[in-house]
Amino acid sequence: MGLGASTWSAQEREAYANDLDEPRALIAVSARSNRSKADKDVTDWLPPAAGYRCTYLADWAAIKTRWGLTVDQAEADTLHRLTADCPNEPLTVMTAR
Repeated sequence: MGLGASTWSAQEREAYANDLDEPRALIAVSARSNRSKADKDVTDWLPPAAGYRCTYLADWAAIKTRWGLTVDQAEADTLHRLTADCPNEPLTVMTAR
């Protein structure tokens, strides 16, 4: 994958934060859920609803791909391990910007 967001301009960061063209990017959740996730990745946090995890993992990977964000080895290992139980979850990616 590409570089991390640390190399982005203010305009690119704003576009990512307000990505209304990608319905998976902004999902309404409770304040408690939002606080528990914070800035954690799939290595450190998964949705409490086990039935939603495959969708979450596919959405997470699609957003990372859409924006060219890096995936470190721990994230990649976690994705490979967890998605082994998600054989029917489609992954579609729309280009950003």
